[in-house]
Amino acid sequence: MDAEEFRRAAHSAVDEIIDYFSTIDSKRVVSDVSPGYLRPLLPSGPPEEGEKWEDIQKDIAAKIMPGLTHWQSPNFMAFFPANATYPSLLGELYSAAFTAPAFNWLCSPACTELETIVLDWLCSALHLPSSYLSTSSTGGGGVIQGSASEAIVTVMIAAREKCVRQHVEAHDKNGLWRSKTEDEKEWQLRSKLVALGSEMSHSSTQKASMIAGVKYRSIPVSAADEHALTGRGLKKALEDITREGLVPFYLTVTLGTTSTCAVDRFEEIADIKKEYPSLWIHVDAAYAGAALLLEEYQELTKGLEMFDSFDVNMHKWLLTNFDARYVLFPTANPPLDLIGIPFCYRLVCLFLPRREPLISALSITPSYLQNNYSASGLVTDYRDWQIPLGRRFRALKIWFVLRSHGINGLKRHVRRHIELGEKFAGWVGDEGNDLFEVVSGPKFALTVLRVKLPEENSHGHANGPINGDEGRTETKINEGVANGHAEHLVNGVNGQHKTREAKMLDKANTVTREVYERINAGGEIFLTATMIKDVYAIRVVSANEQTDEAHLRKAFNILMKTTNEVFSKGKQNGKV
Repeated sequence: MDAEEFRRAAHSAVDEIIDYFSTIDSKRVVSDVSPGYLRPLLPSGPPEEGEKWEDIQKDIAAKIMPGLTHWQSPNFMAFFPANATYPSLLGELYSAAFTAPAFNWLCSPACTELETIVLDWLCSALHLPSSYLSTSSTGGGGVIQGSASEAIVTVMIAAREKCVRQHVEAHDKNGLWRSKTEDEKEWQLRSKLVALGSEMSHSSTQKASMIAGVKYRSIPVSAADEHALTGRGLKKALEDITREGLVPFYLTVTLGTTSTCAVDRFEEIADIKKEYPSLWIHVDAAYAGAALLLEEYQELTKGLEMFDSFDVNMHKWLLTNFDARYVLFPTANPPLDLIGIPFCYRLVCLFLPRREPLISALSITPSYLQNNYSASGLVTDYRDWQIPLGRRFRALKIWFVLRSHGINGLKRHVRRHIELGEKFAGWVGDEGNDLFEVVSGPKFALTVLRVKLPEENSHGHANGPINGDEGRTETKINEGVANGHAEHLVNGVNGQHKTREAKMLDKANTVTREVYERINAGGEIFLTATMIKDVYAIRVVSANEQTDEAHLRKAFNILMKTTNEVFSKGKQNGKV
């Protein structure tokens, strides 16, 4: 393909992309192909001779499009969004054209310097503590990571090595372990390390603990605390772990959990950290962190100055296509303890004024990567802030989005969807009161609901929100969920048989699941489900750029219609 052929192909591809976005509303959201659908449609091997672009492009619509789930559809209300906008697509195009691995400053200075600058812009826009800026006196700064798992693995490794080094030094200072070698000291400590997260934390924390070779503990939360991790709950977990002779070294706290968008009690947890200063606390704000743009959510930043790292996804709610996740650190001191580890996650140490001794001491800095700029301490090499060596020019996408939309444009986008989520929850609690209960929310454009059984209304029970309203009586199902004891309703207490309320909960879960599965099978909208304690619930979230009130109204009508159909079928079969 020569330059003129590329020009024609690019114009054609852009036209097709624009047509895709303009017609996406009418497409079935979830692909209905069967596993393995694509192999019979493609040759058994690549062509011996090159093909014309026109022939290749035809296969996008004929063979690839049928197997896509349309995440940009305004009818996609599952998981959390993965937005793509025209400015971010242009950034992707330029990034592909420049194709700089950018593992150090010398590879392409603009790649490194633009990343540092735009992350400082974002840090300020999100009203994070000034210690997270690259210009801070503590040596903080940001780095773009590829995914949630990558970011959390990176900071967990940093936390592990920091903890091991501190404990070994403390034992040496106290005269302990004099007969042990350095390796024996370290491995004895590593076997005792425990990473923590609440039971609502994303699974990436548990996966990271598996990769890091450490134990993992999940801390229970209660609906009485809105499913948030509290200082009280954290302290009990830390005391229990310490009593067992283990060493808690890392904790993920969350701003907007996946199931309910709960926000952990940062200020309470910051107070606990004062008693456990070596505990690395990472804030996972992947989705809901975008709301920190808004003045009305500024109070959520209280306590962040005590924590060790913070991440938010641009590709979820901030109109930048995947992947664009960044992690911020308030201080350069923790990564200094990483000297000598195999993967060398020196996340912010490159802000130090004396960089050459650090680089020379690391086994992953071979002679072919050493250069005067890196050794001078005047530049940042982001390869030392991540798991891979090479990295893409992802800052271009963020730069284009910030300049095209402006901070006020992003604020309007986030605020609009929060307001839409509140409208949706209002419909559920008003028009849908006989059919649904709001289990959680609305929070950050997410509403979590379950289907109510007819007998829950016919027996004189009036279901209120999960924590109840003053002057209203909750059913036993709600009482169990709100107090965090729904499992007792289901399994019985002390081995006793299920209660009547437990059987009702089982039935409600079955009906809610059927409604959920029917809706997704229909393909008009796409939702996801979750388990909160033992309650099966449906999540409805929409923060896609094209989504408006009409799309949410459509989703609500489908929920109502499908639930009534399930109840009608149950009456015919004598099950409801």
